[in-house]
Amino acid sequence: MNILTCAQALTAAQELGLERLDAQLLLLHVLGKPGTDRAWLLTHDTTFLPQETGQHFRELSLRRAAGEPLAYLIGSKEFFGLKLQVDRRVLVPRPDTETLVDWALQQLAQADMPDSARVLDLGTGSGAIALALKKSRPALDVTAVDASIDALAVADANAQEHQLAVHFIQGNWFENVSAPFHLIVSNPPYVADADPHLPALQHEPLQALTAGKDGLDDLREIIEQAPAYLQTQGWLLLEHGYDQARAVCTLFEQRGFAEVQSRADLAGIPRCSGGRWPGAALGTGSQTAG
Repeated sequence: MNILTCAQALTAAQELGLERLDAQLLLLHVLGKPGTDRAWLLTHDTTFLPQETGQHFRELSLRRAAGEPLAYLIGSKEFFGLKLQVDRRVLVPRPDTETLVDWALQQLAQADMPDSARVLDLGTGSGAIALALKKSRPALDVTAVDASIDALAVADANAQEHQLAVHFIQGNWFENVSAPFHLIVSNPPYVADADPHLPALQHEPLQALTAGKDGLDDLREIIEQAPAYLQTQGWLLLEHGYDQARAVCTLFEQRGFAEVQSRADLAGIPRCSGGRWPGAALGTGSQTAG
């Protein structure tokens, strides 16, 4: 393999189909430099890469060109100001999900919410939502659940890295969880089993993506079960697909939630929907967990 300068290596990566920013971040990674140090590449464009470093960069570039997420290749992803460890055991946190965190923080800022409000994050994955909430409001009592032991290992490592105290529980949705909570949040699987976009997501865990024929199976289950785990006047906020807001709001309304509404992401797409649980008298379930 020819020894290349930084500039030549970046050009070669772009010729493979990589976006310039991805190529820069990969090169900084193999050089052991932070992703914020892109200016270094500009001032060292004629610096030659050691052959081993150049080969490593070439291998990562080929994997990125084949569709593997950049976050898996560099081992981390920024989310709500937190640098989170991510790998193939968890989904890569998306910027869209910050919409859900923003909305949750707005609800937690309401006068009727105590500083130490109990919050439940269902399907926590890397721990992104739970840790962002705990970082923003340290007094919160945050519990995070995931069915995957591997995912919980990633989430726990992220919590320890950032010294954030979150309770992690292994289980399927509300399994092993003790009620009640002031707020429940979730970014559950919501992709339809036959969705044409799935091949582009082949590197991420399928069980964290798909949810039945219409992609609503897990959303239905959470909305149906949540009232038994919510305080009276507690909120349930859910992320969903770009075209699922109306269907999800209907599920909320049918279950007896009040103030049902949706929130749009930065692109103006309805990305999250939620509602307030008014109490057992207006729903079909009980207030306390069995």
